[in-house]
Amino acid sequence: MTVAETEQLRHKLRENQGEFMVTKNTLLKIALDQSGWPIPEEMLAGPVGVCFSRGNLPGMTKAVMEFAKDFENKFVLKGGIMGNSVFEEKDIKAVSELPTLDELYPQILGMLVQPQQGLVNTLQAANGSVVNVLQPGIAQVLNVLQAHITQNLEGGEGAASDAA
Repeated sequence: MTVAETEQLRHKLRENQGEFMVTKNTLLKIALDQSGWPIPEEMLAGPVGVCFSRGNLPGMTKAVMEFAKDFENKFVLKGGIMGNSVFEEKDIKAVSELPTLDELYPQILGMLVQPQQGLVNTLQAANGSVVNVLQPGIAQVLNVLQAHITQNLEGGEGAASDAA
C-alpha cells in the first residue's frame, strides 16, 4: 500500500474512533503477551497492520471492511482480537453489520421515551373520557338553571303587573 492509501485508511478510522499502525510481528507478539491477550500465530505472517478501536467497534470495522473492499489487491483482512477471543474475517464482517453508536443512540433514546409517551397518551385519553362523561351532565345542569331563571323572570314580571 502507498503512504496515501494508508493515510486514507487512517482518516476513515479516525472518523470512527479507530487507529491504524503497521507493526513488527515480534513486537506485536510481545505486546499481546504482556497484555494477556491471545497470540494468533496464523495471522502474524508477513507484513501486519493493526487497527485499534477506541469505543465504536462496529463503525471501525465497517470502515475497515469498506477499505478492504476498495483495495482488495493490496489490503488483506486476516482477523482480529477482542478481549480473549480471536476473530476470523467472517466474524469481523458480522461485527461490521452491527449498528454503529451513532445509529444506536436514537434507538436507545426511543426505547427510553416510549413508555413515558404511552403514559402521556393514556392520561390524555382519560382526560378526554372524563370530559365526555361530564359534558351531558353539565348541559343538563345548564338547561335546568336556564329554565329556573326564565321561570323566575316570568313569574316576577307577572306579580309586578298584578300590583299595577
